Amino acid sequence: MTRLGGNGSAGRVLVVEDDEGIREMLKYNLVTAGFSVHEASDGASGLRTARTARPDLILLDLMLPGMSGFDFCRALRKSSRVPIIMITAKDAEVDKIVGLELGADDYITKPFSVREVLARVNAVMRRASPDANEPKSVPERDSIGDFTIDRAARRVVLHDEDVKLTAREFDLLSYLLAHPGRVHTRDTLLENVWGHEFSGDRKTVDVHVRWLREKFAGVAPFEIVTVRRIGYRLDRKPSDVDA
Repeated sequence: MTRLGGNGSAGRVLVVEDDEGIREMLKYNLVTAGFSVHEASDGASGLRTARTARPDLILLDLMLPGMSGFDFCRALRKSSRVPIIMITAKDAEVDKIVGLELGADDYITKPFSVREVLARVNAVMRRASPDANEPKSVPERDSIGDFTIDRAARRVVLHDEDVKLTAREFDLLSYLLAHPGRVHTRDTLLENVWGHEFSGDRKTVDVHVRWLREKFAGVAPFEIVTVRRIGYRLDRKPSDVDA
């Protein structure tokens, strides 16, 4: 079952949720906030709607009848990069990790507040490219205040001084800066920074994050945040984000 509501001035959201009460609550509040909302009560119809309606964002419950949220995410990621926010159970850390590894962008834990949902939806949509179904290119240079990373020259400058990084430290920082505010599992970082052929331990990620923190402690306009039992997220400090 799929339905549509709202005028869409804020964007298009697909809600895939089998609990009618939660689905209607999400729809009501999203429509009130200016979004147009497509609804689906199961994974299969949700996947069809995602492919035809081209939403700007998907709110996806992982526990769906028939096709699970994991299968939905895996299937959709073969053809689309539309942002996905998972809806998970209270203490389902494993579900969060698997979902993020399959390509979800964020998660909301039940029970949740309307304010949290709207905040996360707006944040994820801000981070998304104008066309979420196209891969986002990474700029050669990225600057935040007095900090600059030059990917072409493989150079990092802070307060007009070069910051000496190893090749892997540079690659890890570059990747995190290209996806600010997004939670990454250790496996995701290993795959995207170290590559498919890397056979080392996940603790390699922890070690390199620690080294980056030590080199930028107290002086960088960003923070690498530990997301307990999942991985890491890079946050740009609000006072240093360009207007």
